[in-house]
Amino acid sequence: MAVMTSVVVKPSARPGLTLAAVAVVQFMVSLDLSVVNVGLPRIAAGLGFSAMGLTWVIHAYALTFGGLLLLGGKAADRYGRRRVLLLGLGLFGLASLAGGFALEPGHLVAARAAQGIGAAALAPAALALLTTTFPAGRARVRAFGIWSATNAAGAALGVLIGGLLTEYAGWRWVMFVNVPMAACALALAWRGVAAGPPPARGGRPDVLGAVLATAGMTLLVFGVVRTDRYAWTSPVTVTTLAVAAALLIAFVHVERTTAREPLIRLGLFANRAVAGANAYNLLAGAALASSFYFLALYLQRVLGIGPAPAGVAFLPLALGVIAGSVLAVKLGYRLAPRTLLVIGGLLTAAGFAWFGLISPDGAFVTDVLGPSVVAGVGFGLCLGPLVSIATVGVAPHETGTASGLLNSSRQIGASLGLAALGTVAHSRTGQAATPEALTEGYALGLTLGAVLLLAAVVIAVAVLRRTSPPSRAEQVADRDVIHARD
Repeated sequence: MAVMTSVVVKPSARPGLTLAAVAVVQFMVSLDLSVVNVGLPRIAAGLGFSAMGLTWVIHAYALTFGGLLLLGGKAADRYGRRRVLLLGLGLFGLASLAGGFALEPGHLVAARAAQGIGAAALAPAALALLTTTFPAGRARVRAFGIWSATNAAGAALGVLIGGLLTEYAGWRWVMFVNVPMAACALALAWRGVAAGPPPARGGRPDVLGAVLATAGMTLLVFGVVRTDRYAWTSPVTVTTLAVAAALLIAFVHVERTTAREPLIRLGLFANRAVAGANAYNLLAGAALASSFYFLALYLQRVLGIGPAPAGVAFLPLALGVIAGSVLAVKLGYRLAPRTLLVIGGLLTAAGFAWFGLISPDGAFVTDVLGPSVVAGVGFGLCLGPLVSIATVGVAPHETGTASGLLNSSRQIGASLGLAALGTVAHSRTGQAATPEALTEGYALGLTLGAVLLLAAVVIAVAVLRRTSPPSRAEQVADRDVIHARD
């Protein structure tokens, strides 16, 4: 009886509601990364954006989200995950509401930046809560399977939802759609997430490190996303990336020498699981973001499909990811997480390589459907095990930091991958805008995405340690803990 008592959490903690809140949060954050894209032409017409100004509807969110993730993870560890989650949800919901009512371009860009700040706070806090609520065993496998399904479904369904909302309800609803989701997650978190003990604050916060990390990561993302306007070798891009690198090097120096509480303990990277999972995540994020971009352009500019039908065309990919996530839960009781990463990475790479065979006179059924299912299932197999590996063995007071780091690696990977592969694809296409030239560029970009995923698989094999799936004893003990919590 004494053993049972030691694993029971506070009565206010309700694991089911915590999981539901985290799932809604992750779906909302993932959705917002893609839901706006299809509506950009209508947004430009409605608010009078210039061609270059319109890109800031995307960049404002990417900059603040990617640049502040580490700070958000540290805030969750220092000030309490529940508190930071609730504050982030409130800010995200209010910013979405303000963006829907925007009357000028500056209003919408400011709202998107505020959304990114809110997302940078709530995403690592939510993932840290999931990690600490389900620390091991069968329940952890199931929880991360649900998380991965909602994460990928949000990203994939964002294109579909964005197209339908833009065409049938108006572009403002790509902003308004977040408001009810934020309110739902706020209610679930308020009822289901325990307040927890007061966070231990070992020393004064490292303000200088926070400033250097945030400025360096923001400039890095800023330099990358502007390569659509300034070439990689241009003085503007080179200078921006050089300053970003200098700031990040200074951040590492400060973290090694500061007498204050560091923003991120560099010894965390000595954990092979943390280092390997983040490297895998960076490459997978680069491949996935670029594939969404090329596939959306191929459907609309080569096959001539409109916004709403193009969104529907992404549905097999989304359903494949959900199916892969469910399969990862089933296989997670029998196979080690590293094995699932390898299998999932190889399947996703095969799907992207199949995408690389697209033709200018192709069709959805012959060129898109098959590889969408293969890539979707493969990516679904990867997501849950990846997050589980990146946070297992991390000290409880650093789970927010580890979660912020994982989110940050994916965001930076997405920005770097889209910019780099987009540049290569544009070089292959050249000045011609014929279906044949466009298809050559998109096919090359998708094939390079497959190469990135193969590199991720190599990292998983070479860096990550071999582990075992949950034992039968762990699964039985895990069920006892769940019953005790309920």
